Amino acid sequence: MGKYEPLKDFLSKQTTDEVRMSFAQIEQIIGAKLPPKAQRHRAWWSNSASNSVLTKAWLEAGFRSEQVDMAARKLVFRRAARVRGPGTATQSRPAISRRHPLFGALKGLVRVPPETDLTEPADPEWGKHA
Repeated sequence: MGKYEPLKDFLSKQTTDEVRMSFAQIEQIIGAKLPPKAQRHRAWWSNSASNSVLTKAWLEAGFRSEQVDMAARKLVFRRAARVRGPGTATQSRPAISRRHPLFGALKGLVRVPPETDLTEPADPEWGKHA
């Protein structure tokens, strides 16, 4: 069991869509102090899964962090959008990507030969006045 698993379990058991918490309450649930970066940097509380193990815990529980108040040391966890599924109570909707589906489709397809000078104009006559 990971260090932040208790927070994931706590949030998973919540029946409301909004859970207001202080940093101290989170520390009490996980049984340890939050990392120093969590105390000083608002960006640490972003919803990027690659941000931290704690971030993954609240995202896996179906929540997102909002209204992070560093001075007051508190924040709001808001449940991600839920949609009714056939024959089930509710199920979480997958995260919506804001990128176009073709974003990155050509990655790795452009090759530049090593002898090519990319700073040299493609058309040497370009920019010359007649």
